[in-house]
Amino acid sequence: MSENRVSARLVTVTEEESGQRLDNYLLRTLQGVPKTRLYRAVRKGEVRVNKGRAKVDLRLKAGDTVRLPPLVASQPKGPAPVSGRWRKAIGGSIVLDTADLLALNKPSGLAVHGGSGVDVGLIESLRAMFPEQRYLELVHRLDRDTSGLILVAKRASVLRDLHAQLRDGEIDKRYQCLVSGRWPAYLKQVDGPLERYSLASGERRVRVSVDGKPSLTRFRVLERFQDATLLEAKPVSGRTHQIRVHALQAGHPILGDAKYSNAESEALTAAVTANRLFLHAESLRFKLGDHPCELSAPLDSSLRAVLERLRSRGN
Repeated sequence: MSENRVSARLVTVTEEESGQRLDNYLLRTLQGVPKTRLYRAVRKGEVRVNKGRAKVDLRLKAGDTVRLPPLVASQPKGPAPVSGRWRKAIGGSIVLDTADLLALNKPSGLAVHGGSGVDVGLIESLRAMFPEQRYLELVHRLDRDTSGLILVAKRASVLRDLHAQLRDGEIDKRYQCLVSGRWPAYLKQVDGPLERYSLASGERRVRVSVDGKPSLTRFRVLERFQDATLLEAKPVSGRTHQIRVHALQAGHPILGDAKYSNAESEALTAAVTANRLFLHAESLRFKLGDHPCELSAPLDSSLRAVLERLRSRGN
């Protein structure tokens, strides 16, 4: 594979590029440079934003000056192919498609972006499926195994506006989750501070810790079963794995959760054949410009089947 050496240069972020994370911007601008090399360049300060060091998750703004270091780049490769299975699933999951925004009912098992052993995620698949669309950026994220509503901006101005709504708590996100045991009627919210950590294997996890970031999830009982409870969960903060860890903290892990479980939830998961995480982003309320927008996505057939099996066991 041939290689091209590029010189260090300064580039200015355009209005259409505004709102992107620094790592995503670099991956697009320096195509062919290995992702690990780009991340190392950021850590070492070889990449600068407005003459200062920056982290990979920095959101760029129009007018920012980015120093791109001299790096050896392989010839740019074409986008990784999207399998027929995912192409069909993604195409059939679109619930809103306007000039400004895409909303999808993401299937379980699809990561929202590539990395950590995943070649192609939702955003890469969308860019490959719609090459004529010059701008596609995730507004927020969902865990790989979580299904449900996710927003993708088609304009930088829309991304900035929706991020502002997220920061100000103006986007109402509701999930449905099925937890083991009988959730106490009095337990309306869980507010354990959450901290990320890594296992010896390098796998990242989240736990409740006094050193964690403030986190709050509100819960409401939707349906009770003999040994499980269907809940609506509203995350007030937006931490990684928040609903899953707060359910575990309450002593009622989500069924099908391989990371955050206990003996009771594992036994019930097997008994009712819950073959995937029972966590689904069911509704979103936000503003698109000056217009209120409310979206909903029903549970998929596999989750509905789990509920039917529980109902057949009796309450």
